[in-house]
Amino acid sequence: QVSYARPSSASIRDANLYVSGLPKAMGQKEMEQLFSQYGRIITSRILVDQVTGVSRGVGFIRFDKRVEAEEAVRGLHGQKPLGAAEPITVKFANSPGQKSGGALLSLCPSARRYGALHHPPQRFRFSPLAIEAVPGLAGVGLGAPGAGWCIFVYNLAPEADESVLWQLFGPFGAVTNVKVIRDFATNKCKGFGFVTMTNYEEAAMAIASLNGYRLGDRVLQVSFKTSKQHK
Repeated sequence: QVSYARPSSASIRDANLYVSGLPKAMGQKEMEQLFSQYGRIITSRILVDQVTGVSRGVGFIRFDKRVEAEEAVRGLHGQKPLGAAEPITVKFANSPGQKSGGALLSLCPSARRYGALHHPPQRFRFSPLAIEAVPGLAGVGLGAPGAGWCIFVYNLAPEADESVLWQLFGPFGAVTNVKVIRDFATNKCKGFGFVTMTNYEEAAMAIASLNGYRLGDRVLQVSFKTSKQHK
């Protein structure tokens, strides 16, 4: 999707909604029809299982203005859309004032569950190389409020390129940079990459949603980047 970047202002900030409990038969078009009565939709996405293509019942909707998103929450949270067996949950994906990943995860208790649909819940433990030791990472800054938040993405396929990262992370908020680390000899992805997002809450929501996400035959491991080697 290509569009003009809008100047940031309070009226358009924090207009991204997290929706869960959607009927599995509901597609992106139907979800947009349900929400469009409350305002202009900028982007929308329904998460689907990469193997079966079946909806996970979870989606994201970004409105043009914050006030429109607030109306949608008031009008649809706890309601049963046509075809739904249970009420849907509609909440802000990046709740203002939330400054901890734990608080954000409390907004979407099913994030881990739908992210790890085909394998038992677990905490991924991996030991990526120390960032300073990886060639070609000059200018990839550690996540910080001024420079944006850098996210580490592990277990990418050899054929993965930057467009894959744009498509995965774009629906969650403003992405300023993506980088796939390639093998110098083969130019194939070495299995990991980095994404920089400007907003902490959006970055944390992307991590909560995509850590454990099945992309093809691989399960992604996604976390905030650290300059120290994981133990």
